[in-house]
Amino acid sequence: MSEAKWTTEDIPDQSGRVAVVTGANTGLGLETARALAGRGASVTLAVRNLAKGNAAIDDIRGDVPDAELELQELDLASLESIRDATAEIGRRLGRIDLLINNAGVMYTPRQKTADGFEMQLGTNHLGHFAWTGLLLDHLLEVEGSRIVTVSSVGHRIRSRIDFDDLHAERRYNRVAAYGRSKLANLLFTYALQRRLEAANAETVALAAHPGGSDTELGRHMPGGRLLQPLTRLLAQSAAMGALPTLRAATDPAAEGGQYYGPDGFMESRGHPIPVASSDRSHELETQQRLWAASEELTGVTYPI
Repeated sequence: MSEAKWTTEDIPDQSGRVAVVTGANTGLGLETARALAGRGASVTLAVRNLAKGNAAIDDIRGDVPDAELELQELDLASLESIRDATAEIGRRLGRIDLLINNAGVMYTPRQKTADGFEMQLGTNHLGHFAWTGLLLDHLLEVEGSRIVTVSSVGHRIRSRIDFDDLHAERRYNRVAAYGRSKLANLLFTYALQRRLEAANAETVALAAHPGGSDTELGRHMPGGRLLQPLTRLLAQSAAMGALPTLRAATDPAAEGGQYYGPDGFMESRGHPIPVASSDRSHELETQQRLWAASEELTGVTYPI
């Protein structure tokens, strides 16, 4: 297997494996679901918009006619929706081999989730924190099971977490809010991996980022409409952007706690390799404080 040129052709056979991908109706999530289904996995697309989810299933079946696909309604900006969805998935699937925490929002205007959380932190981190914790029992004893959370190079940009103003009520900046949420994804992954190791669990936690990818995620980017032609020229496709997630999820050599991203200039594009995250993402005290705050805000505690 080429270190520099890992592609979907390197994904091992996934027959018999059960994958759940959030935000799988478009962009990176759609390409992740397509690739896993193409290798034989049974894939549940967890999406907020069921009409778009059904369109995504039709899209994937255009490439993989015999794909095993199911749809699950999920709004990560609502703890009620998360609890309903995890209960339904638990009843329906029983076991989960791959949990891909891909869904997210980026650079949104000031908004709150249904539970009063700042929208970007609430969706990108707190939603996935609750989602993962409520599904974890379905992974812990599954040999080779993995949790992959999608972060961003944006985790380095204006991303200090202010625990006295987690929901940016005093001052809101959409770029900083996104950076904090993506830093939180990494703090969560590293803290979760330590807990899994301490519990001698079969499950491991990894993270990935797509570099600069041409997806709908950037629709709220300041000046996005004017910059869109340049962005599309410089960005790589969603299929390429999904490769780091896919490698973290399926490469037999991948290890818990690793972070995958593109191998090109400034990790903006290219084929997936292990990459480094910021020093701030490895601060143990920050990881612990965020974990405690996340448990308090969501009401979800982990069974490890």
